[in-house]
Parts: sequence; C-alpha cells; structure tokens
Amino acid sequence: MHDPIPTVTLPSGLDIPALGLGTWKMGETRGRALEEIDSLRLGLDLGMTLIDTAEMYGEGGAEKIVGKALEDRRDEVFLVSKVYPWNASYEKTIAACRASLARLGTDRLDLYLLHWRGEYPLDETVAAFEHLKKEGIIGAWGVSNFDVDDMEELFSVPNGENCAANQVLYNLGRRGIEYDLLPWCQQRGIPIMAYSPIEQGRLVHHPDLIRIAKTYQATPAQVALAFVLERDGVIAIPKSANLRRVRENRDAVDLDISDEDWAELDAAFPPPDEKLPLEML
Repeated sequence: MHDPIPTVTLPSGLDIPALGLGTWKMGETRGRALEEIDSLRLGLDLGMTLIDTAEMYGEGGAEKIVGKALEDRRDEVFLVSKVYPWNASYEKTIAACRASLARLGTDRLDLYLLHWRGEYPLDETVAAFEHLKKEGIIGAWGVSNFDVDDMEELFSVPNGENCAANQVLYNLGRRGIEYDLLPWCQQRGIPIMAYSPIEQGRLVHHPDLIRIAKTYQATPAQVALAFVLERDGVIAIPKSANLRRVRENRDAVDLDISDEDWAELDAAFPPPDEKLPLEML
C-alpha cells in the first residue's frame, strides 16, 4: 500500500497534489508522442493528478501531448500552463491563453502562470489574468521565476496579491530560495512549484545521495524527490516519459528519511547562508 500523495493548499483553500507531472521537453519528437502520452496517463493512474505544461514547451507541442492524454480524463486533473513573457500584454495574454486551451482541447485552465518577467508591465498582465479568471477561463493565476523583489513588485500592483503560486528551480543542489524566497512565499500561503526537482537527472550521480538511497533501498532520484516533498508548501513536478521512472517518482512519497540522514544531506548539499541570485534552467 502506498502512502497518500501529500497535498498543498492554494490561497483559495483548494488542496492540490504536492507531486505532479512535468512536461518540459515533451512534444518535441513525433516518434515519442505515444510514449509521452502513456507516461502522463500512468501518472494520473498513480494519483499524480497535477500536470504542468507551457506554450513554450515544444512550441505548443507539449500542450498537444497533454491534450491527448486528457481526452477522457480532464476532470481528474489540476491543469497548469504558462504564457511567454512576450505574449504578456493584456490582449496577447488573453489570446495566448485561448491558443493554449485549443491545443489542450479544454475550455479552462486551473492555473495560468507568467513564465518569467518580460517587458510588459505587471499590472497589464495581472489585469489580463483577472479578466480570464472572471470569465471562468482560468481558476487562478501565478508566476514563474520570480524572486523576492519581483514578488514584492507584483504585490504592489492592483490585484497582485491574488497570485496563487510561484514556479521556480528548486532541488537539493539548488537551495538558494531557502534563504528568502521560500519563507516569503510560505508566510503568505503561496505555494512554490519546484521544477527540475532532480536537476534533470544530474543529481543522481552524487555519491552521498547514492549512499543514503541505498540505506532505504531507494534510488537517488527518489531521495531527491523526497527532499522537495518534505518542504512545507512546495510542489514537485518531475518530468519523465519512462514508465518505470514515473512509478519510481510516485514511490518517493513512501520514503521516511531519518533526521540523521536529512542532516547528512544538509552536509552534502548545504543550505544557503546568504542571498543568492535566483537560478533558472
């Protein structure tokens, strides 16, 4: 029996899975489409019912893959997509959202994010998000790759405090947000969505991670995921088109890491003791 997938609460009070499915680099190779669709559907079967995508991924290709995976399962899923910063004017945001919906084959997004800061004023993008929310086209909106100063600026514009999430790079090897951004968001009840929680597989070769994983008869990737899932208010969205790895990701929820081993991981991957620039991939 699996442990239940933990949940994170949005500012609206809605509980969503803390372990979801990423889609970065999906939809780029036609020959892999069926494999990618199968991996998403397996993830849903295993209870990972949050899917994160973006118009950037495969230039809409990932959204098409997600749409095919959700053809008969849309109501099971908390669906997230993102708008390019150069599409983030008032009119372009609305148009980009409708284009994403068409590729996804749905009439609504549960969460719509600004992918990163661009040239358009935040108040213009927020106004578009609020319009989409009022029309029922999106359930909530948020941002991605925003540091503390960006978040503070966002909260200074009309309705900016309605931000429901911030998606950033966060994993054992990229802990900079723990110094300021993570506590800032936690204090305000804004979930962090951690993309690349296994550093696109690069973390799994670290000898200390390998050693601790062996103690639990787990994989290094599972321990890396368990680290992210241990943080309050953090959602992990690993991407895999490999069915075995999708199952492994789900099994990471079952790990019960001891305090001593968490301390070992802190020694191997030290938390920040000063402000660091927000990292991106």
